[in-house]
Amino acid sequence: MNLEAIAVHTVKLALTEDLWGGDVTTQAVVPPGARATAALIAKAAGVLAGLDVARLVFHEVDPELVFEPLAKDGQRVQPGLEVARVRGGAAGILMGERTALNFLCHLSGVATLTARFVRRARGTGAVILDTRKTLPGLRVLEKYAVQKGGGENHRMGLGDMYLVKDNHIRAAGSIAAAVERIQATRQELLLEVEAASFEEVKEACEAGVDRILLDNLTVEQIRTAVEIVDNHPKPPAPARARRKGAKRWPELEVSGGVSLDNVKDIAATGVDFISVGALTHSAPALDLSLEITGLG
Repeated sequence: MNLEAIAVHTVKLALTEDLWGGDVTTQAVVPPGARATAALIAKAAGVLAGLDVARLVFHEVDPELVFEPLAKDGQRVQPGLEVARVRGGAAGILMGERTALNFLCHLSGVATLTARFVRRARGTGAVILDTRKTLPGLRVLEKYAVQKGGGENHRMGLGDMYLVKDNHIRAAGSIAAAVERIQATRQELLLEVEAASFEEVKEACEAGVDRILLDNLTVEQIRTAVEIVDNHPKPPAPARARRKGAKRWPELEVSGGVSLDNVKDIAATGVDFISVGALTHSAPALDLSLEITGLG
């Protein structure tokens, strides 16, 4: 998947929202040919993500604008840090300002929240994952921001792996029936099954899945599920299921009800993955601004 091509497409759509009727204020106020230098400045502490997207915004508005990054995506920033500079036509800078900041503030917010979850789970071996609970049209960029915050990506789309959730199980009749149907036409993809009870955890083990998703269980229930998986007789793990550094098969993922307050306790149960929808659907924007610092 070409990240830059997707970013360009997304940027064009975003600029269409702002510029479909032109920028009447800039056209009226800024003299033709006026040139300026502007600084993008962090107003709060956080983790930066989206500098290249901001660059693409200004390039789409005016290809003659020069965008100079002064920091890197994934870098921790403090209030007052100048993260980038833009030079060229003043009109183009002003026309691209809000769209560039919208991307930069949102993606940096995703990276910042991800980094907070990663820090809470540090030392446990648990990997923080995102989910498909993303803003429509921004999934690729948001998942990029999760990576810059130290997290990892779950599925990008529905074709990346098999994930049998509660409604699939109801439609098939049972975990065993759902897995049997998948195995009949299986592609070389990982197979994960959601389990909401200890019986379903055992059933998933017996079915020979690669990962079990523990959904909305308490910390004590998660700890018991880990013991069940580690002690339950299972078929041999196929080569494709063995992630480098994996400590068990099937691996265990926790989802539902995960917060900054409880993620450390969940991670300490020994699970392999913790998926957090809030990374993308509820991340507060990181405060950044653009300020004209010079004319001419």
